[in-house]
Amino acid sequence: MITSIQHFCENGVKNLIDIFKTYTDDMTKIAEMVYGVTNEVTRLGCSMIAEEWESYDELLRERKDLRRGWYIVRRDETSLLTSLGEVVYHKTLFKNVATGESCYLLDQLMGLEHHARITEDAEARILQEASESSYRKGGASASINGESISKEAVMNKLHRLEFPVLKTAEKKELRTLYIDADEDHVALQYLEKKGDIRKPRINTVMPWIIYVYEGVEGDEEGRPRLINPKYFGGVYDGQEAASRLWAEVLDYLDEAYDLDAVDRIYINGDGAAWIRTGEKIIPKSKFALDKYHMHKYIIAATSHLEDTAEDARSEIYRAIHKKKKWMAEGVFDRIIGITDKETKRKAVEQAKAYILGNWSGIMISMKSGNSNVRCSAEGHVKHDILNTFSSGQLSGFVLAFLFSMNKQYVKESEGDLGFILIDDPVQTMDDINISSMIEVLRNDFKDRQIILSTHETDKENYILYKFFKYNRIGQSFNVKDQLYGV
Repeated sequence: MITSIQHFCENGVKNLIDIFKTYTDDMTKIAEMVYGVTNEVTRLGCSMIAEEWESYDELLRERKDLRRGWYIVRRDETSLLTSLGEVVYHKTLFKNVATGESCYLLDQLMGLEHHARITEDAEARILQEASESSYRKGGASASINGESISKEAVMNKLHRLEFPVLKTAEKKELRTLYIDADEDHVALQYLEKKGDIRKPRINTVMPWIIYVYEGVEGDEEGRPRLINPKYFGGVYDGQEAASRLWAEVLDYLDEAYDLDAVDRIYINGDGAAWIRTGEKIIPKSKFALDKYHMHKYIIAATSHLEDTAEDARSEIYRAIHKKKKWMAEGVFDRIIGITDKETKRKAVEQAKAYILGNWSGIMISMKSGNSNVRCSAEGHVKHDILNTFSSGQLSGFVLAFLFSMNKQYVKESEGDLGFILIDDPVQTMDDINISSMIEVLRNDFKDRQIILSTHETDKENYILYKFFKYNRIGQSFNVKDQLYGV
């Protein structure tokens, strides 16, 4: 540490004097002054940390009593990325006399895993930023001096995280609980790696969402709001996965509520097999078919009947309200008998199988008379799944909205500044979408100055090429090099 301070006194202080002298000549250059001081101070900090670590390594080399059974093999240069910056230092490789194992004893002393390249403080900065923005920005936030790691490395760190389940302090006593369940289709950019999707029909997954709540109440504006909802979900497939998911729900119920005091738990959903599995796992539960899907299938079975469609629906609803399954079956059979088109007949048969197959769930829904026995998951899925858009899809959605609003509302007579500013759109978009975006900008916004940022040189060159090709003016500007000189 003493050596680092001496070196700073000889060189770092001189650099700081030069920085402040330059700032005195032009006091508008605040950013240059701040960045200059930051670089010098962080360089000193990294040097002091390196010297501190090397002092412990030197102690291990000199004190055989601290490393009994280990002998020196060699000394290597290595580095660790910290929140202050990259610390470059030397550490010694030792070998065990008895076992032949090779090890950097300094790593053990510091509690570092094998091949560790980043410290906990830098990891914390990365994860905090990645949780709020993107993998790339998380990697770029590793240290205050701009040192970064790849977005792939950030993704791997996030995916390895495991969060402990919080224990509920006191169990609630309620007579009725509600569980809503549904699923949706989500489009993927790729399955495991880019380019592995050849047919559009296989690039989707169906995430499941389940949430437990205590009822529904109105908020300050009168809109319905779930009381104390608890959400579960993810991408699952098969009976075994369904059982695991419902077991997780049961664990929560058992921790949060006194199940002995509960009279009934309603499971609202569309009747899918994985949802009906909940009845077998959750005690005191009854499945209730949500009315949205019931109405959907009844309409599908009668929409082709034209003038008599309303009468047919009324007969089905009458059978449901009278709780006479045989009557509903008879109505469907009559509809099938007068339906000539094969595709329509199949739709009616499918609706019949759905309604009759979920008859008990319909009866529970009708019998309860409880306004909470209805599935709100359908709306939740459509809303929540927006957050599961692939990053490229979300970028396209946001850009389309930006362009539409610009064309519709920004008028020259109303103080238009004459430019569009887009921050790094290409990092999450594939080549086809990038090309489409450029064509929109080039053709539909000829009267605008486009200011577009990107960290990818190949994309920068491609965008400039497309504009130059059609005699449009373009210029590349490296902010770090030309503005800050770093």
